[in-house]
Amino acid sequence: MTKKRVCIILGTRPEAIKLAPVIQQFLRYPALDTQVILTGQHREMVEQVMQLFDLKADQNLEIMQPQQSLSDITHRSLRGLESLFQAQKPDFVLVQGDTTTAFAATLAAFYQKIPVGHVEAGLRTDDLFNPYPEEANRRLISQLSQLH
Repeated sequence: MTKKRVCIILGTRPEAIKLAPVIQQFLRYPALDTQVILTGQHREMVEQVMQLFDLKADQNLEIMQPQQSLSDITHRSLRGLESLFQAQKPDFVLVQGDTTTAFAATLAAFYQKIPVGHVEAGLRTDDLFNPYPEEANRRLISQLSQLH
């Protein structure tokens, strides 16, 4: 039986906190090849959470640079994840929340026709710019995800 490869994408501390128990459960299933991918959006804080849950990242894109804009974060995440997805060929991508990392991972997976699961989109405000950019991110992720 071929293992199904699942890439779980993290960039921020809240994503790591909320997905750590999910990652732990995925790692228990021998039918899954679970890959934990960090974008590095909030590198130090994510690494602290990973240590707390005794988890290790399989890849770290280390996208952050000084004075980086949201467009820079999105661009660097998209490029890094595109290459990673082409190399790893995941069967499924899992994201959490409404962050720029989650949006970029969803878009990168969508472009390669990889199904996306979206955990906890957050509360909707019906104001595209409040909170910014989270409300737009959660709407866009929701449109491109196959599993909610």
